[in-house]
Amino acid sequence: MAASYDNPRREVRPTRTVRSLAGPELSDRLAEEIARAERHSTRLSCLLLVVENLDSMVREHGSELREQMLAYMTSALTPALRVFDRIGRPPEGDGELLILLPGADAPQAEVVARRVLERLRAVKLESGGQRAPLRLSVGLAAWREPSTAEDLFDLAHAAAVRPNGNGNGSGS
Repeated sequence: MAASYDNPRREVRPTRTVRSLAGPELSDRLAEEIARAERHSTRLSCLLLVVENLDSMVREHGSELREQMLAYMTSALTPALRVFDRIGRPPEGDGELLILLPGADAPQAEVVARRVLERLRAVKLESGGQRAPLRLSVGLAAWREPSTAEDLFDLAHAAAVRPNGNGNGSGS
């Protein structure tokens, strides 16, 4: 397996290491951000990235591909995110990444979603001499009081799998 990322803009940004948060840690962080949004009347959105063809790639190339691909996607997305945004793997989210966007409303989160999709469209998996793009869906959810972390995740997940434009093969 090989993966490549061709950045057409060749942006020069300071490198920073972003650690992908694991299920419970990501849930805790989302709950913290919701509490902050409630206290300070700030905005909060999240994006759920679903790699629709990851399971078929894992069947073909082995289970270690899932971890490698999600780690690679995290590192490829880091330059597209703000320092205080967080990215991680939701609990029970096989082939999914959740991006927390503190301070972002739905229109701002949509701008980030477009930037994320643009960046990930360049990622290709190479196998047997053939390159295949990732098939992605993005679900966007903006927090509104009194929603919980679970509510926000459920909204993002529902948005990612809608057949009318945000999922089921209609991503990138």
